[in-house]
Amino acid sequence: MIRFEQVGKVYPDGTAAVHDLSFEVAEGELVTLVGPSGCGKTTTMMMVNRLIEPTSGRILVAGEDIAAVDPVGLRRRIGYVIQQVGLFPHRTVLDNTATVPFLTGWKKPKARARAAELLDLVGLDPSVYGSRYPDQLSGGQRQRVGVARALAADPPVLLMDEPFGAVDPVVRERLQDEFLGLQATVRKTVLLVTHDIEEAVRMGDRIAVYGQGRIEQFDTPATVLGAPATPYVAQFVGADRGLKRLSVTEIEAADLEQPPVARLDEPAQDAAARLRADGARWAVVLTDGNDLHGWVSTEELSIAGQGSGGTVGDLARRMEARVPVGAPLKQAFSEMLQYDAGWVAVLDGAKFVGVLTPAKLHEALRRSVDADARGVPRGQVAFDSVADA
Repeated sequence: MIRFEQVGKVYPDGTAAVHDLSFEVAEGELVTLVGPSGCGKTTTMMMVNRLIEPTSGRILVAGEDIAAVDPVGLRRRIGYVIQQVGLFPHRTVLDNTATVPFLTGWKKPKARARAAELLDLVGLDPSVYGSRYPDQLSGGQRQRVGVARALAADPPVLLMDEPFGAVDPVVRERLQDEFLGLQATVRKTVLLVTHDIEEAVRMGDRIAVYGQGRIEQFDTPATVLGAPATPYVAQFVGADRGLKRLSVTEIEAADLEQPPVARLDEPAQDAAARLRADGARWAVVLTDGNDLHGWVSTEELSIAGQGSGGTVGDLARRMEARVPVGAPLKQAFSEMLQYDAGWVAVLDGAKFVGVLTPAKLHEALRRSVDADARGVPRGQVAFDSVADA
């Protein structure tokens, strides 16, 4: 969808902003451009909508050389979101959102209907927020309006320049999550500029790590973190890149252990005898349909079995630490820390899949790094495991 072919930008004073850029962004892909201030990442992005003109090479959007396209018409076909949003203070939220449709000749009712649809999509009820003005919104709400405005004319390409940098960390993380959910629905081709490697890793399908005016590595977040291409990239992503990689490594069924299981309606005495024979100190409690109900200790089952009996369900406790299969390892690690848990239940919907232990989490991370280094699926990586010791 976007292709750079040996693109360079040199300013009249001789400053070279970017050198010989050649890379491609696939349709529907979100690529993050990350690097320190002054490295050329914003210049790269602004050349796509011709706010800055390249001095060499060419840029193609949907196969068309943008140098031959009217720049005003080009910009109306490309969504643009900036850090400070840039809403018109004298226009309502609804009319701000409908700006580009108005400019491209849409009738007011159609443009406002589209704006209302987009406001709802970004989590702002148009009946509540549509008639408000920008100064009546929080920073996070203004940023949502900025995203809605960029999407209003349904552009195939979206450019985002530090879009979440002007809000506090809690709001930033929530906006990132909301945008990723939105992107899964609208599937725009996105270039997102950031100086924050954490944001780049979290948001990008691929990352372009910039040095001074050039791309040092262009690859998936997992590969950039697991196999930095140069010493510069290794230094930029940080010594804690292994921890960062937790956020881009998904939990797979093969990473899990299968603990002892007790059924919800099983007599406590029977379950205690079976678990003691297996040497198990606890068991996951499941329904007959394999939905997770909780967990129970063998000791409590034994005590109950010696008394009035009862069922496993009478003694089961809720298992607080739980994540869906496919969630990042970081989420599982956070659950372990939050609930001081030695394992996390992994679910497919309500169905129990297995548990992830600290040793298995470490093994999953090692497999992921080794798999990327060797160019093979994680399932083909074998090594001695701490979990099996």
